[in-house]
Amino acid sequence: MSQPISKLRNIGIAAHIDAGKTTVSERILFFTGVNRKVGETHDGQATMDFMKQEQERGITIASAAITAQWNGYQINLIDTPGHVDFTIEVERSLRVIDGMVAVFCAVGGVEPQSETVWNQADKYRVPRIAFVNKMDRTGADFAEVVTQMNKYLGANAVPLHLPIGAESEFQGMIDLVCMQSITFREKERIVGDIPADLLDKAIEARHFLIEKIADYDDEIAELYLEDAEIPEEMLKKAIRNATIKLMITPVLCGAAYKNKGIQLLLDAIVDYLPSPTDLGAVIAHDPDDDEKTYQRNPSANEPLAALAFKLINDPYVGQQTFIRIVSGKISNGMSVYNTNKRKNERIGRIFRIKAKEREEISEAGPGEIVALVGMKYTRTGDTLCDDKQPVLLESIQVPPSVIEMKVNLEDKKNRDKLAETLAKLTNEDPSFHSHYDDETEETIIAGMGELHLEILVERIRDEFKVPITVGQPSVSFRETITTSSECNYRHVKQSGGKGQFAHTVIRFEPNPGKGFEFVDVTKGGVVPKEFLPSIQKGLLSAMEKSPIAGYPVVDVKCVLVDGSFHPVDSSDMAFQLCAAMCFKQGFKQANPIILEPVMKVEINTPDDFIGNVTRDLNKRRGRIDSMRRFRKGSQKLNGFIPLMEMFGYATALRNVTSGRANYSMEFYQYMPMPAAKQEEVIKKRQEDAKK
Repeated sequence: MSQPISKLRNIGIAAHIDAGKTTVSERILFFTGVNRKVGETHDGQATMDFMKQEQERGITIASAAITAQWNGYQINLIDTPGHVDFTIEVERSLRVIDGMVAVFCAVGGVEPQSETVWNQADKYRVPRIAFVNKMDRTGADFAEVVTQMNKYLGANAVPLHLPIGAESEFQGMIDLVCMQSITFREKERIVGDIPADLLDKAIEARHFLIEKIADYDDEIAELYLEDAEIPEEMLKKAIRNATIKLMITPVLCGAAYKNKGIQLLLDAIVDYLPSPTDLGAVIAHDPDDDEKTYQRNPSANEPLAALAFKLINDPYVGQQTFIRIVSGKISNGMSVYNTNKRKNERIGRIFRIKAKEREEISEAGPGEIVALVGMKYTRTGDTLCDDKQPVLLESIQVPPSVIEMKVNLEDKKNRDKLAETLAKLTNEDPSFHSHYDDETEETIIAGMGELHLEILVERIRDEFKVPITVGQPSVSFRETITTSSECNYRHVKQSGGKGQFAHTVIRFEPNPGKGFEFVDVTKGGVVPKEFLPSIQKGLLSAMEKSPIAGYPVVDVKCVLVDGSFHPVDSSDMAFQLCAAMCFKQGFKQANPIILEPVMKVEINTPDDFIGNVTRDLNKRRGRIDSMRRFRKGSQKLNGFIPLMEMFGYATALRNVTSGRANYSMEFYQYMPMPAAKQEEVIKKRQEDAKK
């Protein structure tokens, strides 16, 4: 490592779509000297948006990692997507960063995905600073965004800036920490005295800042009560401590596209966001005993512990595995232990990444984010460590896929190539799934939304050169049970020679929100222990496709109550088949229901169209949860709507609001489907199967 670990900042940039976070990232790369010229998202030239699909749409799809230098500090920057279909990218990025820059649009304020990202950052306890961007846009309102941050995010937002002007009059800001005005000429910042007409407002804003910080710092509180001068360095240190402890969110402002405020944002990243040492030890678990924990400090002298958080297939160097090193160090050719797979891996090469370019290095230490080449078994969420002192780091939660699409090959010769491509994409993106339906002889792909699948289909065609045709997107339903049932099933097959014998008595119980659970309560060895994994395997295979409508079954507890075996005829396969048949019979007797994905929806609409929007939502089985004033003459509606009712909603919303409303949605949870709708779905499924 070129810098001491205290001079390292691992940061993520996250926000709602179109808040301008990729533009902020591009300006950071320009001002830190990574790029000699500025890349723009709208003309497809952004360094961080280097995928063809990102450049065509002007949005971020995959989180990109890059290393930059600023005033002697190393900043590892991750630019994350704002579109809800790519939430997994934000989730895994937040798992490995130490601090976050939350970008808000000065016009849009707190938007749906801002809340999602904020809640994800709360979950991982990531310290953050806020940057209110687009201050030069018509309708920009810095104070309103700060109010919304406190009201809707509970951010305890503390402005460190006071804007000088707004909209087309936006010139710069007053820095309330050093009490100076900062304006901009081209890409240069000009520091000067506070304009006389803003001095009283600036003094009042600084008082508010100091009052806030005094709540968390006794030294500042003492000086404030004595009306004494507070040194700039002391104030910075107090803001830093309160930010790292998640007590406040410092708020800055600027206009990234016009190069205003980026140097100050970089200073704030260095001044207020934590280094790995500030966050201290990470708790790791014993691989064989979850109750037993170990501490791993960010030191090169500690045993190795690293988390793999992303995989990319690079056409030039093959699979790249992105890791965050928690403790210890790695070097070329070194052998590491993958705790999740219980296998040793050898590191081929180590790269520091500059978006699509890379710099090869011989070793990396604690706190660093690097890419490894040569990993055979490692997947997203796996822990790499020292094989003599194995540990397990907290993994990454993957949201369930809610939408699916049928994929057909234009040429059957490409079947193996398609299977290989889908395996690579699943490795890269754990929120993407695929399976082959033997009955219809079609491949089904499943993901987080229409845009998610659309982009993956494009990649299959363009990047992997597999010609495919696709069907219409459809909803990915699940099934579960609502009451308990017990099934006694005996599997006997005699066909000359060795037969098959297995006998199980299994009780099936609803297990809401807890997934599949298998419990053995038999006594006296009525079913030998070696057949228990076979029973579990048989149950899991039967749950892949329910006997009612053929959807995957979730949230069922299977309790093995009794059974019997034959010393010669019982086998692994016999018990698998027996358990599968037992499940099919027991499932039908337990009042099964279909679960459908329900989306959390936010709609921004002018007041004039509230009636039209709510009527349309009611027709779609929607439920409005809350309404709030968005800006003058506009409302934000929050509600829940089943995904199956949301196809074509963008067009319908345009029609009922004369094109003046917009919406966004994210997965909320699977919920029971009304009985009448359930019958419709089962009937359609049966008709499709006959075709």
